[in-house]
Amino acid sequence: MTAPHIVDPAGLLGQALADASPDLMRELLQTMINALLSADADAVCGAEWDARSAERTNRRNGYRHRPLDTRVGTVDVAIPKLRSGSYFLEWLLERRKRAESALITVVADCYLAGVSTRRMDKLVKTLGIASLSKSQVSRMAEDLDEQVAAFRHRRLDEAGPFTFVTADALTIKVRENKQVVKAVVLLATGVNGDGHREVLGMQVATSETKASWNTFFADLVARGLGGVRLVTSDAHAGLIEAIAANLPGAVWQRCRTHYAANLMAVCPKSMWPAVKAMLHSVYDQPTATAVHEQFTGSSNTPTAGCPRSPTTSATPARTCSPSPGSPTTCGARSGLTTPREYRSATTAILAPVARCALDHLSARS
Repeated sequence: MTAPHIVDPAGLLGQALADASPDLMRELLQTMINALLSADADAVCGAEWDARSAERTNRRNGYRHRPLDTRVGTVDVAIPKLRSGSYFLEWLLERRKRAESALITVVADCYLAGVSTRRMDKLVKTLGIASLSKSQVSRMAEDLDEQVAAFRHRRLDEAGPFTFVTADALTIKVRENKQVVKAVVLLATGVNGDGHREVLGMQVATSETKASWNTFFADLVARGLGGVRLVTSDAHAGLIEAIAANLPGAVWQRCRTHYAANLMAVCPKSMWPAVKAMLHSVYDQPTATAVHEQFTGSSNTPTAGCPRSPTTSATPARTCSPSPGSPTTCGARSGLTTPREYRSATTAILAPVARCALDHLSARS
């Protein structure tokens, strides 16, 4: 499990979803933007597009599509057209960076905890959209909640099979009412045969235990997760047992970066370069036989000042090379490190913020 951090919950959540599953985040962002534009255009017209009203001042006349570049990719923005005059989305185009940041934060929040009128009302105020009524915000929240729920509970067998799966947990310390509370989030990311990566599931647990991991993987399997050949994670005993119980055909592989971090924790800092070089001398071997030979040689080399280093401990071979029966197509990037560890050692983002942290955040709004 990754060490705890004190973070901005909503910001971390948005970044985590964007990193782990950019396609999912892009589609959710596009849905949210177009829903806001449609509701705003209805407010400008004085009535909904298909409603008869004495207060109507204009009518909708289709859409014009425009690509919008965001940090999660290009989204297709459907800009409403009016019968009389024009509709200009000032809140999105003139304040793009501010709007994008607010939208991604709320989209990520809604993905994990669901859409609520309070969240949407806060977003509308942040974006400076003054034309929407409370009833319009409420209706928009209801419509979006159905779409977001479909993403959260989507079938996994439609985009799979996911050959490789990475799993990890992050304990986050969140400041709440002048106190620091902990939230543990379990996350699984899958890679299918085409190399496409996406978030498979996120779940909140009071602690990282075998029971919590078992419940988490059971939900993934119930949603259609199958065809998994390799699961990469840290060496948490409960996690390994849950993988074996729910994915009996999959081989477990210890994450290399987690292992390296464990070694750095028990070695003097002056020895870190030597230990890293020793690990890479094992990792870079071309065949499994060469890996085992190099690992054995390194384990038998005495190292002063580091009694618990890899040179003096009987480390499982599957830490340094794919386990017997693991896919030969699995490279170091796809199967031997978790996505967060591989993409950036300084980002410290693997899992999104726990639902309880988001609820605390929403309660203050």
